[in-house]
Amino acid sequence: MATRQLYAHEPGEPLWEVPAGGAARFGWEYEEGRERLLALYRKGKDKQWDADKRIDWHLEVDPYDPLGVPDENMLIHGTPYWDRMSERNRRDLRRHFAAWQFSQFLHGEQGALVCASRITESVPDLDAKFYSATQAMDEARHVEIYSRFLHEKVGMLYPINTSLQSLLDDTLRDSRWDMPYLGMQVLIEGVALAAFGMLRDTTKKPLPHQILTYVMQDEARHVAFGRLALRDYYRELTDAERREREEFVIEGCYLLRDRLRGDEVLTDFGIPVADAAEMSEKSEFLQLFRRLLFSRIVPCVKDIGLWGERLQRAYVDMGVFDMGDASLDLLMAQDEELAEQLDARRFAAEEEARTAEVAQAIREGGGGEVTEEQIPGETEGRKPEE
Repeated sequence: MATRQLYAHEPGEPLWEVPAGGAARFGWEYEEGRERLLALYRKGKDKQWDADKRIDWHLEVDPYDPLGVPDENMLIHGTPYWDRMSERNRRDLRRHFAAWQFSQFLHGEQGALVCASRITESVPDLDAKFYSATQAMDEARHVEIYSRFLHEKVGMLYPINTSLQSLLDDTLRDSRWDMPYLGMQVLIEGVALAAFGMLRDTTKKPLPHQILTYVMQDEARHVAFGRLALRDYYRELTDAERREREEFVIEGCYLLRDRLRGDEVLTDFGIPVADAAEMSEKSEFLQLFRRLLFSRIVPCVKDIGLWGERLQRAYVDMGVFDMGDASLDLLMAQDEELAEQLDARRFAAEEEARTAEVAQAIREGGGGEVTEEQIPGETEGRKPEE
């Protein structure tokens, strides 16, 4: 079925065209490069994976409860609107919210794919071009994954949130080569990681848990890339140029904090716009999400050298200034470690099931007791997708 038929709202024109400025940059130095970026490039090559094989797409998903998160996570839980809903309406609401969340992930990942391609074209350093090429492949894989989950498991999509679209538009229209880094790697990826992490840690469903865990393993490298590239460049900026970037960050943070919340889902269920906005603001879940949203952005902004007085005041106003001292390295290491642990658990379970299956086949064939030597194939070091 064509994607357009699955949208809860009319998404508008088939193509969104953004007039993008800026120059394509070629460099003629092919040997020298920053070792940290080249090491990240090597890691990016080594960590490529196939979504068809690493993710178990055979797992069943209830489209009316795709994520299995607590009802308390619903924005209207505990309100008269929730109390008046039938169980059927609540199931529909769970489906719509999951479709909205994963649709924003999908659209954001397409934005990341475009931005990674722009970075490859416009960044002046070859070592950064090398890594951004691996990130473009990562983002293509993420688009594939979220699209497949929505089409095959949920059966519904939502158009891109207008605030996310606005930030993407600002990011892509700017002709300065560092802006795709700042808009995508720092702000949009930071928001995505907060949302991915909340769902990864709360969902009780194995398929979305796999998806989010493996995608976050890739994203840990992407955040590291943005930090390395921008930290070096921003040391060279004038105070005026640095203030321009800080203004962009401030505007983007307020936009994402105040507008990316899913009111359009509530209005689909007949809730007035004003009531939807008020309930979203009062939602404990949304308040927690907003703090986690900045857990990746604030320390990254500080680390790359954007920490002027006005930006600090904005973060004080948002109540997230103290997050500037959080350890991004620790957060990224945890994201990678959780993916490795998930692989290890799945691998062990698959090997146990395979061993039992082979043993049963041998017994049924009259082979008697099964020895270890009778079980064919080497298992050491094999990943789930092999």
